[in-house]
Amino acid sequence: MARRFSCERTKASPFVKKKSERTRIVIKTAVARRYAQALFELLDASTIEPTRAALTGLGQAIKDSVALRHVVASPAFGAEVKIAVLAELGSRMGCPSVGRTFLAQLVKKNRVGFLPEIAEAFAKLADASKGTQQITVSSAAAIPPAEQNRISTRLREMLKRQIDVTFHTDARHLAGVQIRLGSTVVDSTVHGRLQAMQSLLTKE
Repeated sequence: MARRFSCERTKASPFVKKKSERTRIVIKTAVARRYAQALFELLDASTIEPTRAALTGLGQAIKDSVALRHVVASPAFGAEVKIAVLAELGSRMGCPSVGRTFLAQLVKKNRVGFLPEIAEAFAKLADASKGTQQITVSSAAAIPPAEQNRISTRLREMLKRQIDVTFHTDARHLAGVQIRLGSTVVDSTVHGRLQAMQSLLTKE
């Protein structure tokens, strides 16, 4: 008897999809770290911070701009065009010549899409080289300069190390402040407390 073959597609398990996505993230992070390390080793002390600022700016631009993502990802644009666009943006952001050469290599290796992750990995290397802890403080409303100084001083005293504090606003917080140190988050905002409550109720 001839076997019957079903034409229906087997739906992929959500677990398999999540595992595959996690694998891609791990691989992308590992590749980004290698590129960041390679660039870091080419720089001298005077060019680390300008390169860091340029990479961070370019990484954010790629995240925010659909048009820029299209240019750097589409095969409709040749490598020369992509390199020219990134070189121009990098130059505006104060990127040293070594950094611009690095951007050209990313285009040739088809790794421009990794820029946000490379920027993050490079920032960690820069911080580690000078022993500085990056801290982000977000609040519903802008924090006055005097209060920003007080918070920065208090955090420096608590951590007993050099810190670089970035303040920004997020209306979702409603009230209070959220302090992020790497993967550690101290959240005293209304939004954060509501999320914690929801998580607790979901577990019960």
